[in-house]
Amino acid sequence: MSTTCTPQLLFGELKVGDRLPALRHQVTATTVVLGALASRDWRPMHHDKEFAVNRNGTPDIFINTPNNAAWFERYITDWTGPLGRLGRLSFQMKTPVFPGDEMLFGAEIKALSTDDAGCHWADLELSISVDGQPRTVGKARVAIPGEPSDNPWSRKGARWKP
Repeated sequence: MSTTCTPQLLFGELKVGDRLPALRHQVTATTVVLGALASRDWRPMHHDKEFAVNRNGTPDIFINTPNNAAWFERYITDWTGPLGRLGRLSFQMKTPVFPGDEMLFGAEIKALSTDDAGCHWADLELSISVDGQPRTVGKARVAIPGEPSDNPWSRKGARWKP
């Protein structure tokens, strides 16, 4: 059995304006329900279509906030490789994502910096769109190793300032 691992991204390889590779995911009811289950969100609009349609007035069940966060985290860490470490994440859900939608994840590097502790940062502008329409937009700050021996996960206390 063969496995592949994302190569480790290094800070010196990045430029402001670079776009992250796109990620596409076809949403199913299972995507929505398992995300709600994993985050212990028992609200019926995330697993009961009848409730979502008749009580919420939405076309179907829809992805919840923690599920959105998890998808963004996966997208970012798939790009960075195993040593990339998410420092901050914020986003605004503008329109729900439903089963049958294909999510398209995109991001652009908006700033690159190195803090006083020597940690290298990439500030990202994020989006999830469906059929060309933004559904969720956000920002993230992620620590990227400066060299192969640099590990942002080893930073603690004053050396970790996200």
